[in-house]
Amino acid sequence: MHEYRTHTCGELRSGHAGAPARLSGWVFRKRDHGSLLFVDLRDHYGVTQVVIRPDRSFFEFCRQMKIESVVTVTGQVERRSPETANPNLPTGEVELVADDWVEHGPAEALPLQVSAEEDGPEDLRLKHRFLDLRRDRIHGNIMLRARVVADIRRRMQARGFTEFQTPILTSSSPEGARDYLVPSRAHPGKFYALPQAPQIFKQLLMVSGFDRYFQIAPCFRDEDARADRSPGEFYQLDIEMSFVTQDDVFAVVEDVIAGVFEEFSGRPIERPFRRISCRDAAVKYGTDKPDLRIPLEILDVSAAFRESGFQTFRKVVASGGVVRALPARRIADKPRSFFDRLVDYAKEIGSKGLAYLVWEGGAVKGPIAKFIAPPELTALAAMCNARDGDVVFFVGDREKEAARIAGELRLKLGKDLDLAEKNVYRFCWIVDFPMFEIDPETRRLTFSHNPFSMPQGGMEALTIQDPLQLLAYQYDIVCNGVELSSGAIRNHRPDIMFKAFEIAGYSREEVERKFPSLVNAFRYGAPPHGGIAPGIDRIVMLLAGESNIREVIAFPMNQRAQDLMMGAPSEVTARQLRELHIRLDLPQQGGKMKAEDGSGWK
Repeated sequence: MHEYRTHTCGELRSGHAGAPARLSGWVFRKRDHGSLLFVDLRDHYGVTQVVIRPDRSFFEFCRQMKIESVVTVTGQVERRSPETANPNLPTGEVELVADDWVEHGPAEALPLQVSAEEDGPEDLRLKHRFLDLRRDRIHGNIMLRARVVADIRRRMQARGFTEFQTPILTSSSPEGARDYLVPSRAHPGKFYALPQAPQIFKQLLMVSGFDRYFQIAPCFRDEDARADRSPGEFYQLDIEMSFVTQDDVFAVVEDVIAGVFEEFSGRPIERPFRRISCRDAAVKYGTDKPDLRIPLEILDVSAAFRESGFQTFRKVVASGGVVRALPARRIADKPRSFFDRLVDYAKEIGSKGLAYLVWEGGAVKGPIAKFIAPPELTALAAMCNARDGDVVFFVGDREKEAARIAGELRLKLGKDLDLAEKNVYRFCWIVDFPMFEIDPETRRLTFSHNPFSMPQGGMEALTIQDPLQLLAYQYDIVCNGVELSSGAIRNHRPDIMFKAFEIAGYSREEVERKFPSLVNAFRYGAPPHGGIAPGIDRIVMLLAGESNIREVIAFPMNQRAQDLMMGAPSEVTARQLRELHIRLDLPQQGGKMKAEDGSGWK
């Protein structure tokens, strides 16, 4: 018999009854019935009930043993009576009657309960993440992640993609988020950077003649945390393809991503994914990452208020703003408090107010109804397809603000009215992003999305079109309101790249200085290429039904980018700093800076 186990804790069945067995695992639960002690023993594979009789020499020892101690139990497998069988456990028809008990790793009192369904304080969970990972839900999430990654690799390889590893120590990027910098001991005063993404490397692989690349790539960005973004590091399915159009990229990604979601959710995924222009998304949903499970659409009704008697919206339109309408069907019977709460919410998210009209009993009611002439009400009813029982909410503001506020109200109504479809994944592509936009602070032209994307129309479009009307081959993939990734068909021509950057105010010399490897490589024959990089963490978060991305990462940082379990980031010694030729310039406390060793080095 093996020293530790003949079976796992999820393996024994009724067919094993009468046979000896040895199990090893953690003491999950104990139930002391006086004459018998029942222990649920847990390992990675499942749970088995162990019975300890009072005539065993280790009976009293086991009564005192702490939960989560690690033990090995040897005994006889017995069938449980029908009335004591547990149909909720795969092993529920049997139990192991203990003849021998060995404790390997005694546990102290637990700082958090492994068997609890409820989550404890997040910082406590992250500090003791090794305990939190023993919990069924979190343990299952991490195993789901492993299976998803394995399935993605299989699907990519089956479609002719080859996995390459790109450098982790690289150069700092002048664009994008903040870099994590790594000082070089061998080159004093110089720094490596951890890659924000393998973007340049994967494009260089295409220039090198490799045709279809992928990687489960680690990426590092010094960004603030959000529910759907982990600070510090994350993983993405990095993809690049040569000699492809936007449609070719979409076909591969839809095949792989839809296949993964169907495999692990058991639900059909509608294909092809719906395509929505960036402009239409902003108008209809108030965001470029719409949750299509919610059957509400926003409408632009600015024209109806251009000559309106409702002066507030008339002035908004006259000053260049817009009025957006959000129709909600059959909610006219909601109490006044429902509408008051929505008005308060609108103010909380930055609106000056929230106007609405109620179609009920053949009449139109609401706070602004008396300011709008009957012909205008008729026109609004037609524009919004408003019928008896419907309510239409209105937001008037500058275009971006009106879109944002209306979009957040759409989500709020979807939640409050429980409108979102259940148990579905609604994917879409957001396409036709503008190449340029006006920076609200500098009032200068700047890139709106990705500066290395191919403009639609190429050099001719850059030369003759209004830059603000120019679209790019850029795209996002969105699922249930979560952006999984951005991607693009790349600008592989140095002449087109220089022209695009010139429009954004960069000289040729600046482009060559900031992006030397890419520009230089493109001079020696670069194929048309494009790609995308869906986030692994977000894919698993959606499949696991979690709302916080940290629930699907084995060892995540907290919202302050701290690893509480490992104590990172941490101070280093003066010697380490001297070796790296680094002197700290920390914020002063009380007018003085304290050195560790009196040397002035921190």
